[in-house]
Amino acid sequence: MASLICTLQDHRDDVNGCAFSAKLLATCSGDKTLRVYSTGDFSELPFSPLSGHGYGVHCCCFSACGQFLASCSTDATTLVWSMVTGEIEAVMEHPGRSPVRTCAISPDSAHLLSGASDGTLALWDFPSKQLLRTGAVSDTTLVACSFSPCAQVFVTGSTYGDLRLWDLGLNQLHAEKNAHDLGVTCCTFAPDILSGGHAVQFRLASCGQDNHLKIWAINRFGSGAYKMQLLHTLTGQSAPVLSCAYSSDGQLLVSGSVDKTVTVYDAKNAVLLYTLNQHERYVTACCFSPTSPLIATGSMDKTVNIWRLEDGCSGHAGKSLPGESALTSSEGRTPAGRSKLLVTDWSEEDVSEWLAEEGLGGLVDKFRANNIDGTELLSLTKETLASELLVESVGLRGKVLRKVEELKSSSVCSGVPDEFLCPITRELMKEPVIAADGYSYEREAIDSWVNTKNRSSPMTNLPLLTTLLTPNHTLKMAIGRWKTSH
Repeated sequence: MASLICTLQDHRDDVNGCAFSAKLLATCSGDKTLRVYSTGDFSELPFSPLSGHGYGVHCCCFSACGQFLASCSTDATTLVWSMVTGEIEAVMEHPGRSPVRTCAISPDSAHLLSGASDGTLALWDFPSKQLLRTGAVSDTTLVACSFSPCAQVFVTGSTYGDLRLWDLGLNQLHAEKNAHDLGVTCCTFAPDILSGGHAVQFRLASCGQDNHLKIWAINRFGSGAYKMQLLHTLTGQSAPVLSCAYSSDGQLLVSGSVDKTVTVYDAKNAVLLYTLNQHERYVTACCFSPTSPLIATGSMDKTVNIWRLEDGCSGHAGKSLPGESALTSSEGRTPAGRSKLLVTDWSEEDVSEWLAEEGLGGLVDKFRANNIDGTELLSLTKETLASELLVESVGLRGKVLRKVEELKSSSVCSGVPDEFLCPITRELMKEPVIAADGYSYEREAIDSWVNTKNRSSPMTNLPLLTTLLTPNHTLKMAIGRWKTSH
């Protein structure tokens, strides 16, 4: 099933974009700001909101490691923000000073692409923030762009209705004219690469003013030629479709529309799974979390909704979820649920639910009065139970501590979060590094792989353009915090 678990109501104007990293959610708005939230409990970070743009912010995206956030605006700039300090790392002025409508960072964090209202696009070297080259599509506005999972090509979409495939030299490899009648609004590559025969295949989703969401196959042949083929046209929404996004495994596809609905599809079989009804105005933005079964949707009603997709959701094709079914807390947010969270990420409400499930419901009021969340729960001792929580019964204190120990054990047995495991060794990483394919690996493992596998990517089997490895400090710190809590 799918359920609304949280509504964020901090923006003062239309929400134009949203993006997840492994630990954060960023949103941007016509109110000139970006807001950044922790995905543990959707509390806003201390340095949020981010204020640096002079006009409305159209789009935002994270770097692969989550350390940086890029945003673009009508003020003709793309800003890069540090997610450690919230400070501006770089100001990238678009050539020609035209309003920037869309931006994207490549999966390997090597490049940043920005597209503008005058049809120009700029390709930047992301590490140095230097402009590499520019291109243009005449007589149109660029409103969408997306890098392929191999990071070597990208697609742009325009108000003219065309989808264009480019290489990093800004050479056009293919142009799909009239892909969407009346204009493209969004496009996004699926994260997986399909290989078969003499071709490598990517999947691309696009949506537009024609009320359609389309899935395309882009084939790259050994000769270097590309071919684009329409696979599916999805018609689950009754008005222009403004946004679309793939899940991190490529299995699901979400879209938002002028008809105020959010639709979720089985991307492989082009089957409608859910129609979510909660926003009061156009749904302008949507994205999947890369690490949890969560979807964020932004709207012209100035809100961002967070939805949770539970296991087995594909068994309820076409089910409609009315807004009335979503329960909201007194603060406008609902508990994030515990099924995919570390115990340290539990909210006070999650702890209360756990107490009730373990037959300790009589302690809920005491725990709530003392603001016991997941972190506090794991640090409980006999002394704190007796002196601070005033649990008088020795037997009850013992039962609580036994249940906490069981919780710790089950957390360890349930496995390490997948993003903390090296894709090669499937072991907890100690020195994670980012390779040229955009994935993180244990340094020793990827070094050994490159030396014995002819510089191919362990994840895509495509050649690595460089053997340069970048330390993933953010991931290393996250692993350290996880190890400490367990």
